[in-house]
Amino acid sequence: MFAPYFVSTGRITRNTVLTLLVSAVMSTSGLADTVEGMASEAKAATTPDPAVASPVVHEAGRIARAVFTSAIIDREPADTLDTFSADISRVFFFTDLRGLGGQIVTHRWEYDGQVMAEVTFKVGAGARWRVYSSKNLLPEWTGAWKVMVNNESGETLHASTFEYVVATPAVAE
Repeated sequence: MFAPYFVSTGRITRNTVLTLLVSAVMSTSGLADTVEGMASEAKAATTPDPAVASPVVHEAGRIARAVFTSAIIDREPADTLDTFSADISRVFFFTDLRGLGGQIVTHRWEYDGQVMAEVTFKVGAGARWRVYSSKNLLPEWTGAWKVMVNNESGETLHASTFEYVVATPAVAE
């Protein structure tokens, strides 16, 4: 498909050959779908993919990473924490989902045996999807917190905990 352009212009460069090789390998090995899946990650979860007639459920889905963080920067956790001081009022939970394209995944925030929040995500068609939720915490909600990642059947795929502790007063110098 590239040959007529290169023959007519007479310009065949190293990049041209590389492009042709990558295109040929991608089209014969199925990598095109993988690359396309990674590109679809940038789309909003609610944007339908016209190439997919119905959601694809991957039985081998897994949670590659699950971390608590103080912020999300460029769709990645800024840090990884398991203890937060009560002077921090917002906690983020980041998950890197693999092979769960087309499924519904929920972050279920629990404190003291009560469900405090549930955030649901529709995972796009890509092989990898990164999602996060956050919870604003009141200073009196100190103690152990748990966030469970559940699939659409309610099955727990992963559970993580963090500790929310009383803020330490600043020491005057």
